[in-house]
Amino acid sequence: MSTTRTPDVDAIVIGAGFGGIYMLHKLRNELGLTVQGFEKGGGVGGTWYFNRYPGAKSDTEGFVYRYSFDKDLLQEWDWTTRYLGQPEVERYLNHVVDRFDLRRDIQLNTEVTGATFDEDADLWAVTTADGKCLTSRYVVNGLGLLAKSNIPDIPGRDSFAGPLVHTNAWPEDLDITGKRVGVIGTGSTGVQFITAAASRVGHLTVFQRSPQYVVPSGNRPVDQSEVDETKQNFDAIWDQVKNSVVAFGFQESGVEATSVSADERRRVFQENWDKGNGFRFMFGTFCDIAIDPDANAAAAAFIRSKIAETVDDPETARKLTPEDLYAKRPLCDQGYYETYNRDNVELVSILENPIHTITPNGVRTADGVEHELDVLVFATGFDAVDGNYRAMDLRGRGGRHIGEHWTDGPTSYLGLSKAGFPNMFMILGPNGPFTNLPPSIEAQVDWIGELISHAQRNGVRMVEPTPEAEDGWTATCTEIAHMTLFPKAESWIFGANIPGKKNAVMFYMAGIGAYRQKLAEVAGNDYEGFVQTKQNDTASV
Repeated sequence: MSTTRTPDVDAIVIGAGFGGIYMLHKLRNELGLTVQGFEKGGGVGGTWYFNRYPGAKSDTEGFVYRYSFDKDLLQEWDWTTRYLGQPEVERYLNHVVDRFDLRRDIQLNTEVTGATFDEDADLWAVTTADGKCLTSRYVVNGLGLLAKSNIPDIPGRDSFAGPLVHTNAWPEDLDITGKRVGVIGTGSTGVQFITAAASRVGHLTVFQRSPQYVVPSGNRPVDQSEVDETKQNFDAIWDQVKNSVVAFGFQESGVEATSVSADERRRVFQENWDKGNGFRFMFGTFCDIAIDPDANAAAAAFIRSKIAETVDDPETARKLTPEDLYAKRPLCDQGYYETYNRDNVELVSILENPIHTITPNGVRTADGVEHELDVLVFATGFDAVDGNYRAMDLRGRGGRHIGEHWTDGPTSYLGLSKAGFPNMFMILGPNGPFTNLPPSIEAQVDWIGELISHAQRNGVRMVEPTPEAEDGWTATCTEIAHMTLFPKAESWIFGANIPGKKNAVMFYMAGIGAYRQKLAEVAGNDYEGFVQTKQNDTASV
């Protein structure tokens, strides 16, 4: 029998980004629970608090990069550009926090260092960096999908005399105007930073490991009449988003690339190149680019032709041209390839000419050249999905650390719960949907809220997925991923960017519509796959 003990609060929410903010609102304002939120940053916003680098913006169109749960909130917040820059997203999230009076239950500047499940009391004990401990019935982790910085261990890294910064921790007082700046990394962040920084700096040296397929974003100003028209159509827009694949606010194609002529393929590619958006180009042109090698090759060839057309210097164009599959997270930015036509931008392929060491004055490459720099930027991304979980002292039944469960890669049930961790939930946990994130976050938060509400109403003390349910979900995600071309490319989506990290499937790739159907099915079958332990200690599955 468990000891009856009253927790300090009903629930603890870790993180105050898109996920944590909505979870706090759901549990406190809608379910009436006592909730404490913790956020390590000095303000709310999560990713959008920490990533203040020049050029930081969402590459989802702004009209669907927001919450949809409150119709008044949708109507009252305007936007002025097609994509939202970091300051605007941060302002929006602060507005939401204040609108729903959430700030009083979010403790800022507080890093959660550990959470342990007390099996005697059936409670979670959550500890913070300042040594405090708080108990709760439920813990919800909104730790962030892309939040644990990846800082490569390059020889001489600590010797650099100037500012060495990761884009995930950009200092507010760092001014790169007129400086000699080096940037390592050309993923989504690197692409944005390079395009934005080139016109500000004295000289920009780009250290590129992998050439990228980048399409234009089509970013532009949006006038009030367009905003008003969009607001009138929000019901239909969100219905489409929630039943789509990638939830980006466009109609995904149902046409196979190989079913049309070469001329028609080029026409469709050009039309979508002109509209802009990486996900639109991959999923809105034809339905099989991510699954059929011939369709993929056609899309890749089109982007390569654009690089050749755009970049003036043939050697730079060669270095920028990828030869692998077009099967990483789709990238977009306005004017990326054009940036390399600037006299003050230099491209160094570290695939061909690796970094030998970082020196006090800059970066020395294998050819012996020392690239002198005032500022060195690591746009090297994240230990994605599970990085923050492993970094925390997170222990479930038997005191087992979550890392002990994840020796073969991170797993979950439904992307939001874990066997051996009762009453613990994850927003955007391993094997959650590969989509525009706010709609997926909403789907998960709504579902977690419904499950907790169900438990409260029905005298259920603990909910926990079975290992079998988790194994089944892992197998499903693996099977779906291997129906696509994504596992054949080296990318952070499978952990390939972290040295020594086991390559593993970390996303559910069948789309948000199918994911929401699965969540509804599980809930409709009395939370199939979960053990529900009642107050009298009897458990039912």
